[in-house]
Amino acid sequence: SKYVVDAVEKKWLFNWEKKLFKGKKNSDLWIRFLSLYKKHTVRFIWIKGHNNNIENDRCDSLAVSAAGGLNLISDSWYENQLKNNDPSLF
Repeated sequence: SKYVVDAVEKKWLFNWEKKLFKGKKNSDLWIRFLSLYKKHTVRFIWIKGHNNNIENDRCDSLAVSAAGGLNLISDSWYENQLKNNDPSLF
């Protein structure tokens, strides 16, 4: 999404991290993302959706399919953090 691309490319994410993601949704996902992001050299490029871009259309199809799927795999890391009342999730 444009939001994710901008959060990384415009460095918003690093300010959120300094503020411990206070008031930000999905802090658990951002924290997990940052742990991997810092190990790699990554550049994000936003591509307008539904614009006949083959790779983007495929990603959209996979995301829609997964969102509507049954018997999805549980996010055990997140579930464990919830169980332990990890304050970084709230």
